[in-house]
Amino acid sequence: MLDIKLLRNDVGLVAGQLQKRGFTLDIDQFNQLESSRKASDIKTQQLQSDRKKASKKVGELIQSGKSVDEAKSEVSQLIESISSELDQEVAKNKSINEALNQFLAGIPNLPDTDVPEGKVEADNKIVSLVGEPKAFGFDVKDHVDLGATLDGMDFDTGAKLAGSRFVVLKDGIARLHRALAQFMLDTHTVDHGYSEVNVPVVVNADTLQGTGQLPKFEEDLFKIEHDNRPFYLIPTAEAPVTNLFRGEIIDDLPKKFVSHTPCFRSEAGSYGRDVRGMIRQHQFEKVELVQIVSADDSDSALEELTSHAENILNLLGLPYRKVLLCTGDMGFSAAKTYDLEVWLPSQNTYREISSCSNTRDFQARRMQTREKINDKQTAFVHTLNGSGLAVGRTLIAVMENYQQSDGSIVIPDCLVPYMRGQKLIGKEGS
Repeated sequence: MLDIKLLRNDVGLVAGQLQKRGFTLDIDQFNQLESSRKASDIKTQQLQSDRKKASKKVGELIQSGKSVDEAKSEVSQLIESISSELDQEVAKNKSINEALNQFLAGIPNLPDTDVPEGKVEADNKIVSLVGEPKAFGFDVKDHVDLGATLDGMDFDTGAKLAGSRFVVLKDGIARLHRALAQFMLDTHTVDHGYSEVNVPVVVNADTLQGTGQLPKFEEDLFKIEHDNRPFYLIPTAEAPVTNLFRGEIIDDLPKKFVSHTPCFRSEAGSYGRDVRGMIRQHQFEKVELVQIVSADDSDSALEELTSHAENILNLLGLPYRKVLLCTGDMGFSAAKTYDLEVWLPSQNTYREISSCSNTRDFQARRMQTREKINDKQTAFVHTLNGSGLAVGRTLIAVMENYQQSDGSIVIPDCLVPYMRGQKLIGKEGS
């Protein structure tokens, strides 16, 4: 959530920055709400002052010749009348502030000054290219055909059990999927210094409001009703992990967490994109990185977190590129985002496998998460998140980049210990 002071100081400037990311700020609505709030604040303060003065009128009325009982009765009636009007104004003031908060909740984060201006993916800036795509001496297969050859991916049974965009992984492919997640967790905890946390995958609305998925993106979520309360399947572990300190004051930053969870997305608005295979599933797994840091450290934290995700790709020997997203392609809560895109031979292109974002204090304001500066001061923390990596897409990348002409898949050296020494997934599915 943006600091409302930014809008109050120069709403036009904020509107201009938001326009760069394709968001049109309703300045008239904000001005109307602010005008109503100011008028209500003034009236509330005046009524509070009037009530305070009224309590002192007993003595004045007695001096004017009225009896004590008569003076008290008259003042009591006056206070009751003022209090009734004050209660109404306080309720009105609360309603106006709730409307202001709802207005703010629908506004995305401001882009950092070094974020390239643009509207679509083509406007993103390529920062680096790492690794050379392999030249195959045969016609490459995509992960769907490889999975079928190895009898390791069953989309038909996934559809029977749940519907489209679900899959059943079997034997060597299932083992490779599990090995990737374990390898990522071990690398991030042992080599990169993250603390592993296992978090709920069903969360309440407050959690998703804290990280910005609600209220604007409810259609993208899987919703559950229980005891007349809404709950949601998490779209990413970012939500529960970042909310670990919601409503708290932290005095020992930085915090670095890694979590492996299933994730669930309805893919509302995807309109049939990537319907083949595992690229865009309703259920998938991710190893998520979250850092909570002081404001002065968030720029370096983004570079560090992104490098940790990159290290997984480097260790796996997968060609990839690092991309700085333009203003119009960033997520709602992000101020700056690097995408890591892995090379997929079957598509002859790079596809996103991780997004690493700095949200600055945007999420912290929504969550009311602060750090202790000293005995008298606190400040909003900065939160960062990134996939380290998306497990299913990493599985696809390994299958396609390590395929052989007979359809078998060579296991990357770093994964062999996690596969109990297995170095090849052959046609028999071992």
